[in-house]
Amino acid sequence: MATGLWRETTDEPLPRMPPGDPLEQLQGFELKVVELVFAQASAETARQVAEKTWDIVHDRPDDDPVKQRVVKGHEDLARLAAGGAAERGPEPPA
Repeated sequence: MATGLWRETTDEPLPRMPPGDPLEQLQGFELKVVELVFAQASAETARQVAEKTWDIVHDRPDDDPVKQRVVKGHEDLARLAAGGAAERGPEPPA
């Protein structure tokens, strides 16, 4: 999932993994992807970014470092989206 999200987000090639434990390499890559996606989020794309990042971590334990970063990022996205809604003004009555 993370490699697909990387390719959706940037035209850069996949980064080289430093030597070491494969699980640590994967976790480092996933954190890099999450940071990249969050950095590019806007008020208009916050919901989509939240869904895409949640897809990576939804079934992980709560103490997983990538899941913890995604949860924190979702809080930031919620504020970003709320700020965008404030800039657009109130929704018209239905």
